[in-house]
Amino acid sequence: MKITLLTVGKTDIDWVSEGLGVYTSRLRHYLPFELKEIPELKNVSALSREQIKVQEGRLILKHLKDSDELILLDERGKEFRSVEFASFLEKKFQSSSRDLTFVIGGAYGFSQEVYQRSDFKISLSKMTFSHQMVRTIFVEQLYRACTIMKGESYHHE
Repeated sequence: MKITLLTVGKTDIDWVSEGLGVYTSRLRHYLPFELKEIPELKNVSALSREQIKVQEGRLILKHLKDSDELILLDERGKEFRSVEFASFLEKKFQSSSRDLTFVIGGAYGFSQEVYQRSDFKISLSKMTFSHQMVRTIFVEQLYRACTIMKGESYHHE
């Protein structure tokens, strides 16, 4: 099973990129992981929020295989404590051979087509984080979950 993090837009803040690199490197010791960045749309000033979501949604859906399990990072998703997230992932690893694709959408969220295709939604917090920061926070949580599953000492509870 492979995990992919699909994001809309590039990571262009140095300290976010550095943190993302650290946790991506650590995570790859535990499982196959790929970060895919979809370029931001160009010339969107004349588009409505809904039109932007639809266009971004088409790009997101183009990057998926039919067999992928799609999990959205969405403010209306289920919140987990870190140990609960580790348990959630462990069940996925044991019960399915489908690749997991987690998606961080654009500034306005996801289109209806993406919501309809999704299998699950996760919220990292009731707070809102920048789309740049969420990448590093989420990859750190994936790494943390792997260490919890392995019984390693990274997570303290």
